[in-house]
Amino acid sequence: MVYNRKQLNKQHKHISKTMERHFEIELDKLNRRLNKMGNLVASQVRQTMFALTECNAELAREIIDLDNKVDELDVKIDKLCQRIFALTQPVATDLRLIMASLKINNDLERMADHAAGIARKIEGITDFKEFIYEFKIDEVASLTNIIVNDVVSILTSRNTVFVKDIFDASATIKDKAQSISAAIVEEMTKKSDVIVVATNLILVLTQMERIAGYSTNIAESVIFLVEGRVIKHSRLFKDEPESPVAEEDLS
Repeated sequence: MVYNRKQLNKQHKHISKTMERHFEIELDKLNRRLNKMGNLVASQVRQTMFALTECNAELAREIIDLDNKVDELDVKIDKLCQRIFALTQPVATDLRLIMASLKINNDLERMADHAAGIARKIEGITDFKEFIYEFKIDEVASLTNIIVNDVVSILTSRNTVFVKDIFDASATIKDKAQSISAAIVEEMTKKSDVIVVATNLILVLTQMERIAGYSTNIAESVIFLVEGRVIKHSRLFKDEPESPVAEEDLS
C-alpha cells in the first residue's frame, strides 16, 4: 500500500499525540506512586514512634514485616522512571520530575529502613520503658513523626514555603538526639547493668536523627523539582544566590 505525503503526516501526528498522551499518563502514574510511597513511609514512621514510646514489641514486629511493601513500591518507582527515560526524551520540568523522583524515592526507602531498624530494637528495650521518658526520648520520637509528616505534606502539595521549617526541625532533632545520647553514655558509666539497653537507645536516637536528615534531603529535592534550584544545607536561605538549573542543562 502506498501512502501519500498527506496521509503520512496525518499518521505521524496521530503517533505523536498517542506518545504524548502515554507520556502524560506515565508522569501522572509516577506522581501518584511517589505520593503513595511518602504516605506509606509516614505511616510506618508514625507506628514506629508509637511502638517505641509504648515499648510495644508486637507492633514493632508488624512494622518490620510491613517494610517489604516499601521495598516493593521502591522498585516499582525506579522501574517506572527507567521506562520513562527509555521510551521518551523528557526535557526541562518533566526531566526534573523524574530526576527528583529517583532521589526522593531513595530517601523515602532509607527512612523506612531506619524506622524498621528502630522497630528491631524495641524488643530489647521493653523492660526499661521508664528510660524512654526519663531521657525524653519520647520527645525526639514525637518530633521525628512530625518532621516526616510535614515533609510528605510538602512533597504532595509541592509548597516550598515551609521548607525552612524542615531544616529547623532537623537541626532540633539532631541537637536533642546528641544531647540525650551523651546523657545515656554518662549513665552507662555509673550502671554497667544497663549497657545493652543504653546502647540500643543510642542506636535508636541515631536512626531518628538520620530519618530527620533524609527529610531535609527530600525538602531539597522538592525545591529542585518546583523551582529548578540546587541547594545544600549550608547555603539554604542565605543571602547569596543559589545555583539555578538552566533548561538547556536538562535537555
